[in-house]
Amino acid sequence: MDGQAPVWMTELEKIQAKAQGIKFFDITDTQDLGHSSSARFQSKFSFPVPNNTETVQSIIKTLSTDGLKENLERFSCFRTRYYRSDTGKQSQQWLLSKIAEITTKYASESLREIITASEFPHSWGQNSIILRIEGSSKSDDGVVIIGAHQDSTNMWPFLAAPGADDDGSGSVTILESYRALIAADFRPLRTVEFHWYSAEEGGLLGSQAVAKDYETRSVNVLAMSQFDMTAWVKRGTREEVGIISDFTDEDLTAFNKALVDLYLNIPYVVTKCGYACSDHASWRKAGYPSSFTIESSFENSNKNIHSVNDRIDISDEFSFDHMLEFSKLAVAFAVELGNSTSEN
Repeated sequence: MDGQAPVWMTELEKIQAKAQGIKFFDITDTQDLGHSSSARFQSKFSFPVPNNTETVQSIIKTLSTDGLKENLERFSCFRTRYYRSDTGKQSQQWLLSKIAEITTKYASESLREIITASEFPHSWGQNSIILRIEGSSKSDDGVVIIGAHQDSTNMWPFLAAPGADDDGSGSVTILESYRALIAADFRPLRTVEFHWYSAEEGGLLGSQAVAKDYETRSVNVLAMSQFDMTAWVKRGTREEVGIISDFTDEDLTAFNKALVDLYLNIPYVVTKCGYACSDHASWRKAGYPSSFTIESSFENSNKNIHSVNDRIDISDEFSFDHMLEFSKLAVAFAVELGNSTSEN
């Protein structure tokens, strides 16, 4: 927990801490995450001025709310996607099969040769998913990551948790971006990956495990962007993109602001969400530049999360059009950094 020494907790104590609004890393299996972070903090990538406007605009025109609705209706109909549950595993398998279905339908045969979708295994059963579009550059080993978390939870995990907004919305938001990119025959210079993490609600367990693996293998992650809750527009407020400013990389956050200004139809608002509030924190802890965008300012975000009421039909404040703006952002992030020629 922020500013405190690590403590041993039971699973029940973790659940109680979450119920109290305490944000934390569960570091049981990742106590050495970030052991080499200082070197990465000292050799940072210089983010470019967005300049692939024609390509980005042509792709975002093909984004649609149809896939967002269809996929989120299915993804949120599991009783819960809690990472230790049978339905949590089933929902992960469904998501993996949907990724395969989209790849087969929208990617050309030659493009499919550079795309791999794999499970990153975890002991609790619900695996993380890593989708990789291999970069063509022989001299640039940089990797660009776009992430969301696939699990859901009720405040008490044995209760139903449809998780439509948290984080079903982010999960299908980046899935729609992936569909549009491959339908446009996107072949990046740098490798672009889409991640769907397991067990975010358990203390960032899945993303920590993945980040630890990348750190151990010295993978050159240039940027990681997290999409966690993208659907809610609180009644009476301005529609906007919340850009998290705390516990994120300042330069990458500025780059995201530039993308919003250039490519989205709505403005951004700078906001904060606290320590370890989503999976971007795992990558920051490992020393990699990470950022986080959310549906609104933190205080205006969906208050139905972690309950049976986190559904798509609970209120007209749940907006697929709003989600589409975040799909635009993910496309822009992938194209501008995947095709950038900026030097370290």
